[in-house]
Amino acid sequence: MTTESENETQVQEEDVIPNEITEEAPGQEIDPVASLTADLQRLQAEYANYRKRVERDRTVASEMATAAVLTELLATLDDIDRASTHGELTGGFKAVADQIASLTTRFNLERYGQEGDLFDPQIHEALMHETSVDVAAPTASKILQPGYKYKERILRPARVAVTEPE
Repeated sequence: MTTESENETQVQEEDVIPNEITEEAPGQEIDPVASLTADLQRLQAEYANYRKRVERDRTVASEMATAAVLTELLATLDDIDRASTHGELTGGFKAVADQIASLTTRFNLERYGQEGDLFDPQIHEALMHETSVDVAAPTASKILQPGYKYKERILRPARVAVTEPE
């Protein structure tokens, strides 16, 4: 059986929180309500950060999955462009091509690379090299294969012929 003085000692020992957690000066009494409130606020902040991190990870995973599917469609888009260039895009095939084009637009797949753009090795892949007096800086003179990006992520660099000044 515990005596009243032993109960008081147990209660006093349980209420004491180490000084490094509460940052109280030694010898001062610690308010248990303030300590518990600080713990609760810390836990709430940790939980809010956890939720933000999980949401960010979900968004990244979704974007990576979408980018992977769009990357697989690039060869089909190239075939559709070649068929359009040669005048073979007619009838039912044109309807399918239009649906694929609207789908890629809805997913924000961007096609880039125009003749005359300044050459940027981060978004262009140089396959041919020429020199000319007509250009002042390295320029993508021919687009051999357009580049595609999804949400500022390069899925495929534009493959170009580069013309540099002599």
